[in-house]
Amino acid sequence: MQGTDRSASISIGGEKYQLILTTRATKEIAKRYGGLENLGAKLMKSENFEMALDEVVWLITLLANQSILIHNLKNQDKRELLTEEAVELLTSPLELAAYKDAIMEAMFKGTKRNVQSEDGLKNTPAG
Repeated sequence: MQGTDRSASISIGGEKYQLILTTRATKEIAKRYGGLENLGAKLMKSENFEMALDEVVWLITLLANQSILIHNLKNQDKRELLTEEAVELLTSPLELAAYKDAIMEAMFKGTKRNVQSEDGLKNTPAG
């Protein structure tokens, strides 16, 4: 399956979800944060715990729904989209903290080709 090389897996309420950074998701993130680079800073700062949880819930919902939308586009058996409310009810704050890594992994995989083609460096200097 083509999506797996650009996704990260998580489990919500006992069900597996693929987090995928699609062009559509990138546009939504840009609308909310002004760009992917701002998202990383926002996620890593998270000085306000409740706000940080809201952001992680929003991102999990957005990225997990990309795999469902792709499935629904290609298949007759339509799957229901995740809601932020469902993610909040089916996860603990501890799990959400661990999902930050999966979000960053999905972001990295979704943008990896661009980064490699630009300079081939593994790490970019912090600014």
